[in-house]
This record gives sequence, C-alpha cells and structure tokens, in this order.
Amino acid sequence: MVASLLTASQVRAEQKISLANWDVHYIAFTSTFLTPAVAKQYGIVRSKFNGVINISVLDKKDKSAQSVALSGTAKNLLGVVKKLSFKEVQEGKAIYYLAVLPFSDQEQYRISVNINDGEIEKTLKFQHKFYAE
Repeated sequence: MVASLLTASQVRAEQKISLANWDVHYIAFTSTFLTPAVAKQYGIVRSKFNGVINISVLDKKDKSAQSVALSGTAKNLLGVVKKLSFKEVQEGKAIYYLAVLPFSDQEQYRISVNINDGEIEKTLKFQHKFYAE
C-alpha cells in the first residue's frame, strides 16, 4: 500500500481479497486522514464528510502492480446509489486507484467495484461504515 497516503495505523486496516490472478488490496477512510499536502497532490477535498476508497491490484504470483480499469457504485442502506469514479495514481512501480465518496455521519455503504484488465473482469464487494470525525 502507498506509504505517502496513510500512516501505519490506517494501513493496518487495509483488507485483501484474491480474485482470479490478482491480490486486490482495498481500504476506505475519511479524507481527513490525509495530510493537506497529500490531499492537494491527489486533488482530494479534505472534509469530515468525504470518504476515500483506495484500491490496488497486484499480480498474485510476482506481486507486480497491475494497470486495470475500475468502475463501481456505493449503495447506502436506504438504497441510494452513488457512482464511483476512480483516478489511477502511479508512484514508482506502485499503481493504485482512488475514488472520493461523500457521506453522512455513520452512513454505511455496500461497495461494488468492477475490475477489468482487458482479459479478466471480476467484482470486488465490501461494506464500510463512514464516521464524520
């Protein structure tokens, strides 16, 4: 995971799932965890009501970062669906994808992200509850 984005305590909250030939690492957090400089660098508005979804896709065998296409949605418990727009970020050999998700305090989302490398398409699904800090 990208060290410049998160401190060590947040990185430990990261989760991983194996899909096809990939290890998919993902984490969701409130944008206020980002320093002002990092948020500015990635064009993210720091707000206690903005969540960030960070996904990286690695080859299962050699652990190399994969360039893929991501699209997704986040659905809250009331059934409101928000489209996720992912931005690809490259730092050296690392590739990761960031999407901003506005939320209300204690709002829970079911997040579904389609991952496509041109040959394989898989869907990452997880839930996350956001808290305004």
